[in-house]
Amino acid sequence: MFGFRVIKTAFAAFAAVMIAHVVGIPSATSAGLLAILGLDTTIKRSVKTVVDRFFASIVGLIVACILFGILGFHYWVIPLYILIAFPLIVKATFKGGIVTNAVVVFHVFNAGVISVPVIWTEVQLLVIGLGSAMLVNLIYMPNPEEKLSKIRSEADECFSLIFAQFARTLRHPDYVWDGKELIAADRKVAEGLELARRSRENQVLKSDGFWGVYFVMRKQQLESIQTMAQLVSQVYRQISQAELTAELFDRLEQDVKSEHYTGKAAEMLKELEERFKEMPLPDTREEFEVRSAILQLCRELTRYLGMSKKDKAPHIM
Repeated sequence: MFGFRVIKTAFAAFAAVMIAHVVGIPSATSAGLLAILGLDTTIKRSVKTVVDRFFASIVGLIVACILFGILGFHYWVIPLYILIAFPLIVKATFKGGIVTNAVVVFHVFNAGVISVPVIWTEVQLLVIGLGSAMLVNLIYMPNPEEKLSKIRSEADECFSLIFAQFARTLRHPDYVWDGKELIAADRKVAEGLELARRSRENQVLKSDGFWGVYFVMRKQQLESIQTMAQLVSQVYRQISQAELTAELFDRLEQDVKSEHYTGKAAEMLKELEERFKEMPLPDTREEFEVRSAILQLCRELTRYLGMSKKDKAPHIM
């Protein structure tokens, strides 16, 4: 992504400089600098950046013309200009254009005269430089679908490994899990959310928001899984209920990688809860504590599966 943005920046700067040169504008390289300042990571952000920079520069030019026209072109006028113009630009909600505005105003200062040709030249540089940046962004933005699908698969695989670890821990309470799959899953979900956000901002006309919804669901489920991890850690002895719950996680280990909500795990969970009700009460305090943790674990699983049912497409036989 970084390399691609550098290529776009180079192309936009070159296009701006060449257009300014062909038009015959002095300091044509300034158009390239403005093009570099106008580029951004997404189409929507690029449009906002260009608008902010253009209107900030117009506000700055107006203030500069007044100050330079009255006080003259002296170095001490520059800090006075900054003290007056910058707060005005921020108040006008064009804060992102302060740097571009400074480039344009310093050009006027170096010219040493306030005239229509000088101001017109700066306006042309703005239009060519910022326009080239926006055009390059509008012409092409990388399609993130393939990368989003890859991140989804990697995140799902992390979830699957987590459930496998839960099953193993329930069957073998002495097993010590380091939890690295939780960290990996969190990293992948965060990466997916960020890329989904950028993808949405690149959809100028419409966006179905599928990826955003999907990774938000995974983030919520990950919070539920973290709660489950705490409950699983409280199962410190082998009992039959732990083995039955481990079989449920075996099912989830496979289901979590499915694009559709199958409902099989929910059916198993319902059957499991019914079986628990038919079992005799615990005989010891230790068994009571372990079974209590497993019961809370099943309730958290119900919440987790509810998220999948809500946001995953149903499986059609």
